[in-house]
Amino acid sequence: METITIKDIARALNLSTSTVSRALRNSYEINTETKKLVLEYAEKMNYRPNPIALSLRDSKSKSIGVILPEIANNFFSQLINGIESIAYNMGYHVVIFQSHESYEREVANTNYLVSRKVDGLLVSLSSLTTDISHFEELLDKGLPIVFFDRVPKKVDTHKIVADNFGGSYQATEHLIKTGKRKIAHITSPIYLSITMERLAGYKKALEDHGIPFDESYVKYCHHGGMVVTENETAVQELLDMDEVPDAIFTASDRITTGCLSVLHRKHIRIPDEIAIVGFTNIGVAELLNPPLTAVVQPAMDMGNQATELLIKLIEHPKKPAIFESRSLKTSLTIRESTAGKTVNVS
Repeated sequence: METITIKDIARALNLSTSTVSRALRNSYEINTETKKLVLEYAEKMNYRPNPIALSLRDSKSKSIGVILPEIANNFFSQLINGIESIAYNMGYHVVIFQSHESYEREVANTNYLVSRKVDGLLVSLSSLTTDISHFEELLDKGLPIVFFDRVPKKVDTHKIVADNFGGSYQATEHLIKTGKRKIAHITSPIYLSITMERLAGYKKALEDHGIPFDESYVKYCHHGGMVVTENETAVQELLDMDEVPDAIFTASDRITTGCLSVLHRKHIRIPDEIAIVGFTNIGVAELLNPPLTAVVQPAMDMGNQATELLIKLIEHPKKPAIFESRSLKTSLTIRESTAGKTVNVS
C-alpha cells in the first residue's frame, strides 16, 4: 500500500498542510470538528507520521519513556496497552523499562532514558523509592514527567491514580457485610502512596462499622510482593496469631496470588475458614479456585489519561496554571472467595 502523507490528507479534505499537521498533533489552535475530520480520515487511510522527519523538524525524538515496577503484572500490562494506544495514534514511540521494585534500577533507567533524549517520562515509583530527587532535578530542568499509580505527594506535575481509598473501603465493607470481623490486610511498604490510601480506606470501613483497628492484623511486604518469602512470612504470621483472621484483604496482584498460594498449600478452606478479596486486575480471577473477589482498577483508562497529559506537556511547553491529580473509580467484582450469607451491619 502506498504511504499516505500530510499533503495527501490536506488535498483530500481541502485543507492546508499546516492545518492538517496541527490537527494531527492535537494542537489547541485547531477546532474540535476539524481535528475529528482529520484524525478520522488519517485513521481510515492508515496514515503514520515519519518519526525521523518529525524529530528533525521539531528537535524531538517523538519517544516517551515509561518506568514501572514490572511488566509481568496484569495491572501494569493493561496500563501499558493504554499508554501505547494513545502514544501510537499521536505519533510517539514508547520505550519501557522495569525497575523490578529497585530504587537503583529506577535511577539507572531514568538516566538512560534521559541520555537517549526521550521527550518525557511516565513513571510509577518502585516499592523501595523514598528519595525522588532524580525526578525533581529533571522537572526543574523542564523535562515533562507524569506519575501514575504510585505517585510522590510533593511534586508539582500531573498525577493519575485509582481511587485507592474508595476501593479499599468497599472491599472491607463487603467482608464485614458477609459477617467477617477479624479482617487482616497485607500490603506494600507504608511510605507508598497506594499503601497509605488503601490502608486508610480499610481502617475507615472498620471504624464506620464499630470494629476496632488492630495493627497486628496489618502486614507489610517491602518489595511489593515480588519476593516470595515476604508473602509466606506475612500469611504465616497471621495464621500463628491467637485470633486467626477470618478474612484477608490483599493490596496488589503479586500479594494476592502469593497469599492464595500459601493458603492453598496449608489447606485453608476459602472462604469457609478465611475469605479473601484482592486489589487486583488478574485477568483469570474468575478461573481461580475459588473464583476471586476483586477490586479492579481502570488500568487502560489510567494509561490513556496519563499519556494524553504527558503529550500535552510535551507539545505545549508553557507550564500549565494548574497541574491535575486525577483519581479514577475502581469497581468491586464479588465472587466465591468471599461468598457467604450477607448479614445486617450497623
